[in-house]
Amino acid sequence: MKITKAVIPAAGLGTRVLPATKSMPKEMLPIVDKPAIQYIVEEAVASGITDILIITNRGKGVIEDHFDISVSLEEILKRAGKTEQLDSIKDIHKLANIHYIRQIETKGLGHAVSRARTFIGDEPFVVMYGDDVIIGDIPATKELIDAYGTFGKGVLGIKPVSEEAIKKYSSLKVENIHDNVFKCTDMIEKPQRREDIFSLYSILGRCVLPPDIFEILDHTEPGAGGEIQLTDAMAELARKDGMTAVEFTSKRYDMGNKLGILQANIEVGLKHKEVGEGLREYIKELAKTL
Repeated sequence: MKITKAVIPAAGLGTRVLPATKSMPKEMLPIVDKPAIQYIVEEAVASGITDILIITNRGKGVIEDHFDISVSLEEILKRAGKTEQLDSIKDIHKLANIHYIRQIETKGLGHAVSRARTFIGDEPFVVMYGDDVIIGDIPATKELIDAYGTFGKGVLGIKPVSEEAIKKYSSLKVENIHDNVFKCTDMIEKPQRREDIFSLYSILGRCVLPPDIFEILDHTEPGAGGEIQLTDAMAELARKDGMTAVEFTSKRYDMGNKLGILQANIEVGLKHKEVGEGLREYIKELAKTL
């Protein structure tokens, strides 16, 4: 079955990057000249996704505004002859069929994804974490969708992390199938004890899930942090049927982390046609003083 639907949970409060997120959703924090969530939507579209559900909460209406048409702004740019700026915004609302629903209570990622049940129906779908921007030549989501087409099981987008970082993420029990593709048979969210760590592979930002996940979420009890964890539901799926895990080739930036935001802006900025050369020269000069 072709996968055409994606869910982007974007209801988090962004407390790790306060005070910037006091009045601006972290998903709208810019990477050079585009908000983080636009990179995520563009990755989805480049992977064959046509319909996207963004899960928000109070104070996130600016996300909807960004993906809406702005007739007055476009007219101002047109009259001023600012063709390049006009071209950068006029088709944003055409990227995909974008829908919105609120997570009224912030009960965790698992609870947020469960809100997508009516939108998804009986189809496999992609979950793209709103914190994670992944940029590279091959869209990470496409790599996962291709793996689903090959193995027919839920797929996890993974990367290795440090032993210290694994305590903040998830740890997967994996066996290599070939190259960057693994079989996953178990996982744990935020393991605090060394003996609970299966491996240093963690889910970072992307997964493809079968619709069965909704029935599992129905009986998933609150886990780490007192929240309903999507990882706990996926662990049940992995233990029962096994899942596929793909170490995606693109670079992931954590937009819920101050250092991650800086890294994204520097690395994307260096490749940007307008500012790349100037930024490179600035960094070379700055490096002399470090």
